[in-house]
Amino acid sequence: MSGAGVAWVSPDPYAESIDPGVDCAACDAVCCRLTVVVMPEDRVPRALVDRTAEGLEVMARNEEGWCIAVDPLHLRCTIYEQRPAICRKFAMGSPYCRDVRETYRDENARGIPLTLY
Repeated sequence: MSGAGVAWVSPDPYAESIDPGVDCAACDAVCCRLTVVVMPEDRVPRALVDRTAEGLEVMARNEEGWCIAVDPLHLRCTIYEQRPAICRKFAMGSPYCRDVRETYRDENARGIPLTLY
């Protein structure tokens, strides 16, 4: 639908599902311990990339399972401007973010260690 030279743009269907009450500062950065697939178009420094047994290129992890690009002192991404597309799409407070956090809290409360994917 458009009128008077202005194109109608549908609203972002995911914007309404973002919970503004979710804050990374009050999280154990569970998303920084998920497997991050590096796509060919990503500009990630090659030294930070590993290859899985299946041949996928993924962000390397440190010995504790954290993404190698995370500054452990400040819990910030050291390659923020070059982070993979999948990291750019992972929105704080999105349904997936909230699901990952809830699963982590539930399993942690039951004594189940974090599973690295």
